Amino acid sequence: MSLPIKQTPILKGKDAEKFLKEVNRDRTPEEKDQDIKNFKRAKKVYDSIGLNVLKSKPLESIGFYTLSDERAKNVSGTSPMKRAEMLVTGRCNFKCPYCRGFDNINADVGDIDFGIARETLGYWIDDKLENIRFSGGEPTLYDRLPDLVKQCKEGGIKRIAISSNGSRDFSVYQELIDAGVNDFSISLDACCASFGDKMAGVGGKWGKVAENIKKLSERTYVTVGIVLTEDNVDDLVDIVTFAHNLGVADIRIISAAQFNKLLNNCINIPQEILNAHPILKYRVDHIAEGINVRGMKDSDCKKCYIAQDDSVVAGNEKGEAFFFPCVIAMREGIAPIGKVGANMKKERLAWVEKFNTYENNTCRENCLDCIVQFNNKVESYQDSKKEIL
Repeated sequence: MSLPIKQTPILKGKDAEKFLKEVNRDRTPEEKDQDIKNFKRAKKVYDSIGLNVLKSKPLESIGFYTLSDERAKNVSGTSPMKRAEMLVTGRCNFKCPYCRGFDNINADVGDIDFGIARETLGYWIDDKLENIRFSGGEPTLYDRLPDLVKQCKEGGIKRIAISSNGSRDFSVYQELIDAGVNDFSISLDACCASFGDKMAGVGGKWGKVAENIKKLSERTYVTVGIVLTEDNVDDLVDIVTFAHNLGVADIRIISAAQFNKLLNNCINIPQEILNAHPILKYRVDHIAEGINVRGMKDSDCKKCYIAQDDSVVAGNEKGEAFFFPCVIAMREGIAPIGKVGANMKKERLAWVEKFNTYENNTCRENCLDCIVQFNNKVESYQDSKKEIL
C-alpha cells in the first residue's frame, strides 16, 4: 500500500529522492510511482496555498496578542478558549456622543449579577481560557471587579485586561493591578483638554485621563483606543502623536460605527511612530491599501470561525447572562447565541456552522479588519487540509 499523502514530508531535491528511496525499499514499482505522484501533488498544493497562507504575514504581526497563526491552524470544536470578554455594567461616568451604550443590545443586560459572573468565569477557566477582558460601560464602576480579577488570576488566566475611559482615581487602577490585571485599554479621542471634554461628553476629565495613561504605561501594558468621528478625524495625526508621547505600548484607531469611513489622513502619521506600535502600523498599512478598519468583502470568509474559541458575555442583576459571538455584534443588535450555561461551547459551534456573516448587514459592514483576516486564514488552512487529504 502506498504511503498516505498526509504522512509525506514536504522535501525537495536530493532530500526528497533519499526519503522516497528509503520508504520504498519493499514497494512495488507501481507503488513507487504512486508515492512520487502523491509527493508532487502535495508540493503543488503547498506551493499554491503558500501564496495566500504560508507566505502571508503571520497573524502575530498584527500586534494583538490573542491572534496567532497557531490559533488559526488549531481552532476547532475541541480547542481551548483563547479569549473572552465580560461586560460587567452598562453604567458610565462619560457621555461620549458616538457611544450607544447598551441601548442597541438585543437582551436584558446591565449590571451583571456577581454570582452569574463568577459562574461564567468558572466555565471559561474549566475550558482553559488564556485571555480575558472586562468592559462596560465603565467597568471600574462595578464594585466587585477586583474579586472577579482575582478569580481569573487564581484560575490561571494569563492576560487579564480592562477597557476603561481612564478617568478614575489612580488608586482604582492600582488595586486592579495588584489583583492581577496586566493590560489596560484606555480611550483617548482628543489631544487637548477642551476637545477631550467635548468627546467625553463631560467636563474636567481629560487631564486626569492623560495623566493616568502615562502612569499606567510605566507599570504595565497599555493601549490607547482612538474612536474617530467627523468631529475629530482631522486631528487624527495629532491625537496619535500625543498618545505616543504618553509612552503607550500600542494605539488602535477605529472609525465610529455611525461614521465608518476610510481614515485616509492616517498615512501622514510619522514612520517612527508607526514602527513603535504594531497594531497602529497594521491599520495604517491596510488603509493605505484601501482596506477599511470595518467591513467585509464578498471574497472574504463568510464564517465566524473565531467564535469557536472566543465569546462575549453580558448579564443583569436577575441572575441572567447571555453570550454573543463578539462585542460589535452585541452592541449593534445581533441576538445572543444563547444563555450562559454548561452548553455554551456546543451552542457556539452550532452558531458558527449555520451563520453567514456576509449575509448579515451588521457583520458585513462592521467586522474588524483583524477578525476578517483571522477568519480568512482559518478558511485557507482548512481548505489546504481538504486538498491534501
